[in-house]
Parts: sequence; structure tokens; C-alpha cells
Amino acid sequence: MDRRLLDGLGVTATEEGAYRALLRHGPATLTELAAETEASVAGLRRMLPRLEDLGLVARLAGRPLRLVATPPHLALDALAARRQEEIAHSRAAAALLTAEVADRTGPQPEELVEVVIGQAAVARRYLQIERNATEEFLVLVHPPYAVDIGADLEEWAPRSWARVRGIYGPRAFEDPGMFEHTRRAIAEGEQARLGHVPMKLAVADRRAAILPLGSEEDRAVESALVVHPSALLDALVGLFEVLWRTATPLRPAAFRSFASDLGEPSQAGALPVAPLGDFDADVLALLAAGLKDDAIARQLDVSLRTVQRRVRSLCDHLGAGTRFQAGLLAAHQNLLGG
Repeated sequence: MDRRLLDGLGVTATEEGAYRALLRHGPATLTELAAETEASVAGLRRMLPRLEDLGLVARLAGRPLRLVATPPHLALDALAARRQEEIAHSRAAAALLTAEVADRTGPQPEELVEVVIGQAAVARRYLQIERNATEEFLVLVHPPYAVDIGADLEEWAPRSWARVRGIYGPRAFEDPGMFEHTRRAIAEGEQARLGHVPMKLAVADRRAAILPLGSEEDRAVESALVVHPSALLDALVGLFEVLWRTATPLRPAAFRSFASDLGEPSQAGALPVAPLGDFDADVLALLAAGLKDDAIARQLDVSLRTVQRRVRSLCDHLGAGTRFQAGLLAAHQNLLGG
């Protein structure tokens, strides 16, 4: 059978298979339905009360027993309403359980920190923390990343409405696709800055933080530490705020297409008067982040020669003696931030 459609409504694969077979076949006896599915007649007979409870099938009058599928718009609406009611009850139960925990003298030491092992588990825990943020999500951005942004940018993108502040370190844009992700994030409201990033870190609503346990040289995040409200969490938030105050803002532009900026300047070393075009601003931002010309070319999907030409012109335009100085001068002249 093709992909499951009703898993989110609490319907098992076997139950869904029987229901969809009945939809295709029309009213059928258990024997006829068994011929359309991989289930036996006995198995279908045992499954029948469950299918009726889900509201997926009904019995027709007369003998032998014949079943008919409930029209999807009726059956699925009812199942969705039931699932929403169950979710509401679960949330109410969570509130009651939280109140019971609050009756104790406070969190125990072993509850302040949790260790997460395995790449998949770390990625899931990161996304869970990020999606639960409702007020503010703080991030120190540094590879390797828990989620493969190159494979799935949409999966990596923030899912909550929380305000996002991110500090991108010198190696943040080494991974393909990372600069494009940052473009989208800033366009959607993220406040992004370039600065010193001594470690990977993400903090949600100042209530939970996640950071890797491995070394800086690791190629993947195999384990992580989740920190709950405590003096340690307060220290991590304090570290972020210190780094934020000394970081350089990235320009909060809407990132229009920079394809038209790729042509040669009309005169050698002569660039348009500020504000700079998007392409030049992107180059300056990556220069300030410490990237080399070949890394900038990969991020902007242009040739190395194009980047080298623009870097030389930008250095002349800004009166900079080196690439890094050009990035610093651009930051000081507020060409990267608003």
C-alpha cells in the first residue's frame, strides 16, 4: 500500500488498509474485504469493533454481515475532533502534573541537566526546544550543526513565533547553504550579528539551553547537554549577552536578488555610492565573518574570480589595506547593519 494518511489520527496501518480497501470496493462481506487486503477473515472480525469505534465503518442490515465505509469527510472530521479533544485533555493533565512537581521544595540536582546521546536524538531535542520557544530564542552559531541544513533548510528553519537573536562565528558560513539560510532568517525577523563564538549554544525563553558535549573539532554533534533553570543556565544567558554587545550587526535588508550586481564596475575601483548593492554587502558581511575568497564564492554561488574582483574593488572603495580590514571598516561605517 502507498504512504499512510491516517497515522496522525490514531489509525494503524492495518486499520487504514481495511478502510481504504472498503472505500475502493464498496459494501463488502468480511470474505470479500479479506481478498482486497492482507488481513484474514478472522483478523478482520477481531478488528471490526475497533473500526466501528473509530467511526470508519458501519454494518448493513441483513445476512451475511456486510460492511460499508463511512464517507471520508464525515469519518475524518470526527476523528480530528476527537484527537483535538484528547490533546486538550493532555494539556490540562500536563498543567496538573506541573503543579504537583511545584509542590516539592524545588528541582533536584539531577533534574537540572540532561544528557542526550546520538545525532538523531540531539537533532530532535534541539528542534523540540526551538519550537517550544514563545518569547525569545538565542543562538550562538558554529559548525557542526545538529540539523543538516544542506539537506533540508525548511526543517532547520525556526518554527515558533519567538524573537530570534543569533551570533555567527567566523566558521559559521563554511557549510554550503548556511548564508542562504541566514538570508531567510533575517528576512523573517531574526536579529543577526557577527562576533566571537566560543561554543555552540541555543537558549529558549531563558528556560532551557542546549549545547554540544563534544570538542570543536568534531564533524558531527553526537551528544549534547540540556540545561534547565539553574545558576548554570543564568551563566550561559549572561555569556550570550556579553558576546551580543560586542558583536557586529548584519544588515537587516529584505535580501533582494543580487544577480544584477554581478557586472563589472564602470571604472576600475569605482563602486556606486552607498548604500551598497546586495551582492557587495553580502561580500562585506562574509569578509567580516572571516571567510576566505573561495568560501565566499561557494556561499554566493559565483566564481572565485568574481569574488576576488569585488573584494579588490571594495578594499579600494573603503580605503582598506586588507580583506579583513575591509570587513571591519564596513562594520564601523554601518554598512552591515541598520
